[in-house]
Parts: sequence; structure tokens; C-alpha cells
Amino acid sequence: MSDPEVHRKLVEEHAIDETPISPVRSRDPSRRNSLEHHLQTRPSREELIGKHILLDTNAAPAIQGQQKELEKSMRADTLKGKIAQRPSPDKLVNEGVLRDDPRSAEKRYEEAIEDEYAKREGGA
Repeated sequence: MSDPEVHRKLVEEHAIDETPISPVRSRDPSRRNSLEHHLQTRPSREELIGKHILLDTNAAPAIQGQQKELEKSMRADTLKGKIAQRPSPDKLVNEGVLRDDPRSAEKRYEEAIEDEYAKREGGA
């Protein structure tokens, strides 16, 4: 017996069911090609980065979260440094940048008391 004959006899004996799992999908060619179409029209990596869906990094996904936290803490440190260097409301009022002191009267009083104590102790 030749190989095709053996194969035919085995198929007949065991009655292999070769019907498609989803016969509805097999009849609809547009549905059959939908994955291929989707893969051809999917956005590029650069588009996904531009839409903030992907991070702009080559780091492994396991360390991307840590990298993001580090960047966040670095930005916070930079912001704290800039806030510490900004001029006081008194200086801005004296220079004419502000018309009125935005601090409450109580806050200005507390700061004036602190300044006076610093002057008396020789700190300012």
C-alpha cells in the first residue's frame, strides 16, 4: 500500500472530524482577514509614545515603574529648590511686582516676630 492509501484508510477508520470550529467565521472572508487588517493598520511605536500610551524608554518593563518614580522625585526636588529660591512677598511688594501682600495679617505678624528674634540673636 502507498502512503496516500494508508492515510485514507486511517481517516476512514477513525472518522476524523475536520469541520471548522466556527463555521460562521469561515464563510465570512472579511472576518477571517480582520486580524491581518488590524495588524497592518495598527499605530507605530512613535505614535503610541506621542499619545502617551507607551513610555519613551528602552528600559525593561520591570524597571519602568522605578524609572518613572525616580524622574518624579527628581522633578519634586527641582521644584522644592526653585520654591526655596523665590523672593519673599515683602521683597516683591517693595519692588512693585505685587501691590498688596498676599499673606494674611497673622502670617505677616508671625514672620515679623521671627525676624525680630533673629536680629536680636544676631542671626540676620
